[in-house]
Amino acid sequence: MSPASNPALRALLFGNFVIGAGVMVLPGTLNDISASLDVSIPATGLLITVGGVLIGLGAPLAAGLVAGWDRRRLLALSLLWYAVFMAASACAPSYGWLLVLRALAMVPPAIFTPQAAASVGLLVPLAQRGRAITTIFLGWSLASVLGMPLSAWIAGAFGWRWAFGLVALLAFVGAVWVWRVLPDGVRPPPISRQGWTQTLRSPALMGVVAVTLFYSFGQMVLFAYFAPYHEQVMGMGATALALILLWFGVFGLAGNLLLSRHIDRLGPARAVAITLTGIALSLALWPLSHAFGASSFWLHALLALPWALCGFACNSAQQARLVQLAPALASATIALNSSAIYAGQALGAALGASLIDQGLLANLHVYGLGLVLIGLGISLWASRHARTAPGDAR
Repeated sequence: MSPASNPALRALLFGNFVIGAGVMVLPGTLNDISASLDVSIPATGLLITVGGVLIGLGAPLAAGLVAGWDRRRLLALSLLWYAVFMAASACAPSYGWLLVLRALAMVPPAIFTPQAAASVGLLVPLAQRGRAITTIFLGWSLASVLGMPLSAWIAGAFGWRWAFGLVALLAFVGAVWVWRVLPDGVRPPPISRQGWTQTLRSPALMGVVAVTLFYSFGQMVLFAYFAPYHEQVMGMGATALALILLWFGVFGLAGNLLLSRHIDRLGPARAVAITLTGIALSLALWPLSHAFGASSFWLHALLALPWALCGFACNSAQQARLVQLAPALASATIALNSSAIYAGQALGAALGASLIDQGLLANLHVYGLGLVLIGLGISLWASRHARTAPGDAR
């Protein structure tokens, strides 16, 4: 059975789609939340920062706390929790309440994505592991194709609360689906203290995790503020923003599909280098698009294409890279990698807010480019030290 036709993997793919849609609902609804709750754009961006910090800290902690749980129950319950608190967030009466409820809603992303990836090794043969991991991470690409542009359009047409409510409904569907198709008894082996020590002391593994931190940090400096950026710098309305996010999503999905098909031939490390180069290329050329304002929509879309193709695919390649380097430590490394993603998002949103406060909204891409290039340099360094990884599975 191929990974794409495995019922359990399809349910995990949908679960990642829902998790991704809930995490990424904020960039598309930022303008409407700011206006409806009467708070500034930087303050609204704090919702991304707080969520990122909590997920970043929670992923490795959860990896230890839930080590003995049956994954069918764990993953279904995490999606049910997501449904409840996304619905509560949609009903938040004030910014303060939204901040608290959004923080509670970010508990499941710290659990679902890393634990779903760690479970893949027990659901497919070893030879299909790389493709299976990239398959379930297609859910994040689908969230960018459908979730981000749809949330931006819903926020513009009906208000941000409806966008949050839709995610809550999908999370409930995902919980039922995972419960119905995932087999009982899926329990990846818990990571011992020795395993954590091996992971944290491995230059190769921690170097790969650092790559995730820097490229996530770099992307989110600008991506977290796509809504105000396209409105204030490029003069675009809600419909144009939704189209740009849809463009990102469609080509993000295409990039992930291409990666899934060719990653075993390319190798994860080379795939990461290619995708980071694509992101950096778009950020380097970014000023050409906003130099012409809203009239340059298609030029802007063309310049964003390498980023769109590579942005989500890079994380899938990173996950496969970690599993390839040390299969026995996958629960720990994937949890740390998830932490790095969300820590990078938190840092990016915080830096972006600081730059916007200084009147530098139009220059966010410069800082993002520098951080992505640092990530590329670390990635090349980690490739040279790959043989030092414990449990080398090359």
